[in-house]
Amino acid sequence: MNRDKHISSAFDRDLETIQALVVKMGGMVEAAITDAATALDSRDEELAEDVRRRDKSIDALEMQINEGAARLIALRAPTATDLRMVLAVMKIAASLERVGDFAKNMAKRSNVLAQLPAIDGAGMALRRMSHAVSKMLQDALDSYIRRDADLAEDVRQRDLEVDQMYNALFREFLTHMMEDPRNITACMHLHFIAKNVERMGDHATSICEQVIYLVTGELPDEARPKANSVPLIADEA
Repeated sequence: MNRDKHISSAFDRDLETIQALVVKMGGMVEAAITDAATALDSRDEELAEDVRRRDKSIDALEMQINEGAARLIALRAPTATDLRMVLAVMKIAASLERVGDFAKNMAKRSNVLAQLPAIDGAGMALRRMSHAVSKMLQDALDSYIRRDADLAEDVRQRDLEVDQMYNALFREFLTHMMEDPRNITACMHLHFIAKNVERMGDHATSICEQVIYLVTGELPDEARPKANSVPLIADEA
């Protein structure tokens, strides 16, 4: 084996190790979304607390991925397509970490909401929205592993459905608040959660844009479709 082939195979092995960590991190984030939504709907404070604790492991994985990517760049000095792959891994890990934060925030507010009067149908609606986002994230990661630009574009298009769910929920919460001022506190918390879930969908589409860039060498020409948005609130950290 000549030196160039040796370097190439070593790069591939190192990248596969990092990508395995990304897949593991993605699975943990998907579980966090599902469990946070379940805790909200069932008012399960113990499960919500478990989601919050697990976020530290997600953060630790991102750090491990970034350290591995930095080491790969330093040791293998990748160029062109190889460098693009390493940088994409780091950006994908950053998106996953942010989604994990949003799931943690959902869990935090679930514990508060458990002490407040329930808003009919809100938990189930947010669970459906969370499921749609979790499926987007799963497919986004699949598109990355398979280098499937068509699947990545399909996920980008599906973000419109999540935006529409968010807008519908916002209007529903507003109606509850106008009908009974005692619902205001709970509906404000629920609105923050709905916005967090909508932002999870945005991060899933960001992963897909990285996949499309990896496969084609270009970012998507057209902005992804967005539903007309209701007033925004600040993201939580």
